[in-house]
Amino acid sequence: MALRMLTAASKIAVASVTGGAAYVLTANVAHNSGDNLHVTSYPWSHNGIFAAYDAASIRRGHQVYSQVCAACHGLKRIAYRNLVGVCYTEEEAKALALDKEYEDGPDDTGAMFDRPGKLSDYIKSPYKNENEARYANNGGYPPDLSLITKARHGGADYLFALLTGYRDPPAGVTIAEGQHYNPYFPGTKIQMPNPLYDGGVEYEDGTPATASQMAKDVSVFLAWAGEPEQDERKKAGVKAIFALSIAAVAAGYWKRHLWSIFKSRKLTFH
Repeated sequence: MALRMLTAASKIAVASVTGGAAYVLTANVAHNSGDNLHVTSYPWSHNGIFAAYDAASIRRGHQVYSQVCAACHGLKRIAYRNLVGVCYTEEEAKALALDKEYEDGPDDTGAMFDRPGKLSDYIKSPYKNENEARYANNGGYPPDLSLITKARHGGADYLFALLTGYRDPPAGVTIAEGQHYNPYFPGTKIQMPNPLYDGGVEYEDGTPATASQMAKDVSVFLAWAGEPEQDERKKAGVKAIFALSIAAVAAGYWKRHLWSIFKSRKLTFH
């Protein structure tokens, strides 16, 4: 009986290990399947434990998003108030919001009306719904970019590689009409044309607007959009570590010295 139980347990263990290995192998093959290239890891300034986002790069990236990406992609999880103190002043963010119109209401007559945007409004999508977006893009659906760096393996590295990776298709690769070759996109065929060209925007701070500079800035901006609380979280973590260090020193003193008289005393009985 004991031998049968041991054999059954062994089979379960082997099946678990084999199944886990198969899952990892399948996931790895699925991730690396196709002809797309693996993205390079870049030394982003905000990746370190004590590093913070580059505010100037975020501002330039928002400019690239507004003038290039916003024609097709929304940013529905970011409100104009989120930009205040990060890359714009309150007055500048209000001015950005005022340039947009939002449907509101109903009014006293029950009708909806359009009003200028305000800080509490979220950046709106260029399309009303998915069907309209697909119709305007030959069946393709431009994703919302709020969490794109979280939704794509590689995050900002992937975005930068994708935006700078448009190439002519190699020999033997057929690209259908309306598609473009990009070795970093899964399947290598993407409907979005190359959106960035040298001089495509004019930066307010005078930074040369090369395609790679614009790709870098919009990647930083979208990395911030996916995790705007990162800097505050890091500062809170530093404060917590500092407080825990003081508590550890106090606890060490309490244990080592305050109770030493009880730990070292000798009891004798007569």
